[in-house]
Amino acid sequence: MGKARDWLGPELAIYLTTAVAVLSVATGLVNVGAQSISGPLEPFIPAVIQRTAGFTGALTGFLMLGSVAGLRRRLRAAWLSTIVLLPVTAFQGLVQTNVASTPLIALSVLSLPAVLVSYRRFDRGIDLSTAQLAALLALIGTMAYGTVGTYALRDEFGGVDTLTDALYYTVVTASTVGYGDVIPTTKDGPRLFALSVVVLGTASFALALGSLIGPMIQARFAKALGTMTRSQLDRLEDHVLVLGYGDLTEPILEELQTTVEFIVVTPDDTAATALGKRDINAIVGDPSDDEPLQRAGIDRARAVLVATNDDAQDALAILTASQLNPDARIVAAATDRENIEKLRRAGADSVISPAVLGGHLLVQSAMGGEGMEAIADRILDVKEEDDI
Repeated sequence: MGKARDWLGPELAIYLTTAVAVLSVATGLVNVGAQSISGPLEPFIPAVIQRTAGFTGALTGFLMLGSVAGLRRRLRAAWLSTIVLLPVTAFQGLVQTNVASTPLIALSVLSLPAVLVSYRRFDRGIDLSTAQLAALLALIGTMAYGTVGTYALRDEFGGVDTLTDALYYTVVTASTVGYGDVIPTTKDGPRLFALSVVVLGTASFALALGSLIGPMIQARFAKALGTMTRSQLDRLEDHVLVLGYGDLTEPILEELQTTVEFIVVTPDDTAATALGKRDINAIVGDPSDDEPLQRAGIDRARAVLVATNDDAQDALAILTASQLNPDARIVAAATDRENIEKLRRAGADSVISPAVLGGHLLVQSAMGGEGMEAIADRILDVKEEDDI
């Protein structure tokens, strides 16, 4: 049932948008050198728009891929950009004529309602760090400064007649590519301006690259330490939270690995690292605190398994989980029999004591009870309530 909701919800929107992005890139590359396009709307569309559609399709596709990355993080800004870009890709498909145009149009039209229906699922704001925000503002500011300044001094530059020419000069200068096809033709003022674009451009590009490479390095460290990145956490949906890790939880994890996606919340760094090496999702944090549970996506979790090996800690974790997601089913593993009822009162929907249950079966078997092993095997074979 959970997988069906994924396919009918945000996952469907993400997959369709990805397909549109790939087709848009492919269509644009096919027409990148076309001088004119003879699509079905050719008689009604100015020639300049037809030519533009031929070489901007790939750019639109790459922008769409950026939106897909944001959709995977459930960003509202990515949802808005996708809503804007889908009609653009459909229009570009109508204007262009090649083997990829028809699927591009169809997928663009099909994707739009899927994205619109999933509006509520993309509710996260853009969480930029100070360094990332500074890099973005520096890059935009430098591009604006260089473009406006070059256009204002266009009479002093050879080959600059339009704002596009000015932007081209700014990008190739700031990125230190320097093709040399556009240069200042007079001394002093324009050359000093060109030097300022070089200095500001290299600095802003360096900041931008640092802000992009930084999260990638963080992601690799997160993987090595057994923790999860923000984007991975944001993608969790209809999963199970396991609060705590120890000898009691090990068989729980083995059972969950074959049935459902889950994430372990443990305060033990060493345990999280060991779980990460086994490809088990884990984050470091106190299972009774709000922050790690919210990072683990408890608001989107289907169930919570509480097994910290400490009944007092279990009770606190149950209280926190029940407050953050009252709809999630909470199951607790009690260490002592006398604490079973207390954990129920704390908010657990079901409380089972593996130690008490196992001890009872062992004692009964030792005292001559027949069929204890068969009972244990039958319990292990239970998949659904009807199997009991």
